[in-house]
Amino acid sequence: MPRRRDFLTTTAAALLAAPAVARAQMVLRSTKASYRVVTLTQDLEQPWGMAFLPDGRLLITERPGRLRVFANGRLERAPVGGVPRVHASGQGGLLDICLHPRFAENRTLYLSYSGPGDGGSATVLARAEFRDGGGLRNVQPIFEALPRTSGGLHFGSRIVFDRAGLIYVTAGERYQMQRAQRLDDLGGKVVRLRDDGSVPPDNPFVGRAGVRPEIFSYGHRNPQGMAMNPATGRIWLVEHGPRGGDELNLLKAGANYGWPLATHGIDYSGSVISPNKSLPGMEDPVRVWVPSISPSGLAFYTGDRFPGWKGSVFTGALSNNALFRIELDGERYVGEERLLVDLLPYIRDVRQGPDGLIYVVTHTDSGGLYRLEPA
Repeated sequence: MPRRRDFLTTTAAALLAAPAVARAQMVLRSTKASYRVVTLTQDLEQPWGMAFLPDGRLLITERPGRLRVFANGRLERAPVGGVPRVHASGQGGLLDICLHPRFAENRTLYLSYSGPGDGGSATVLARAEFRDGGGLRNVQPIFEALPRTSGGLHFGSRIVFDRAGLIYVTAGERYQMQRAQRLDDLGGKVVRLRDDGSVPPDNPFVGRAGVRPEIFSYGHRNPQGMAMNPATGRIWLVEHGPRGGDELNLLKAGANYGWPLATHGIDYSGSVISPNKSLPGMEDPVRVWVPSISPSGLAFYTGDRFPGWKGSVFTGALSNNALFRIELDGERYVGEERLLVDLLPYIRDVRQGPDGLIYVVTHTDSGGLYRLEPA
């Protein structure tokens, strides 16, 4: 088994390392590492999510509705076939991607997207089989954040598996803030499902009349980053506030995260949404950002290529044109630093690669895939 793991790691590194488009010569320095940024491609259109295949190839979603493959140092020209139809409007489209924990055996992956239907659109989770040369097969929607509504804002849409093989999906409140507090409504929630879309019997609201049993936590606005801490198995997420009030949260079963009854932000008009920053019975954020940084994507770094960053959690900051490195002490926020400030625009997602390096995508019409390497 160790030999096979070494072989896969070597193969993955080779697939990712073959020629980059451009290499930044400037050495960048953080408090605990020196690094360079390698441009891998700038031929993506509004990339949103990433997932590494076991052989080191990288799958990348593009919001307009395409799934792309980056392999052998190049972006393959033809997109993957079989992607479901999406409602690509505003913030909606093809969003996150996540592999099944046993992908090597079952070739199953998951896509989240804004799906059209009667009454408008909603965040949808679909399950599919990925076949080399054959695209996606047996595409099956297994969850929809009902009710559908018009408009193109606040789909949330990150996907994460936990250690037990259960899947978590974030759904924004579609810019209709009161939906986040309604337990008969799936907007503004994190849901927890089995890998086939069925509801685990130990979900916190199972059996309660008038409550959707898929709900794991509620009171969320627009969570666009979620990750499991490999050291603890706990799920973390970041979500957008309005003007101010972006949050880093630690997920707890059945918890209410407050929106819009408690918030550190104000409305875009400048008016007060709530006078309360905290309320009894509601979870306070681990970290709040005022003014907003618009956090998107979330990844815990566990590699050895950046020893000083080990254990840090990274998130893109769309409105800061930066990558944030956050230090935690268990479940307590310690501090943070801003990387890549004004060097890369609109970092939408961040992932650790199988080579122990850090990969980010930028959400622009000429979107890029970039790799951070030790200098």
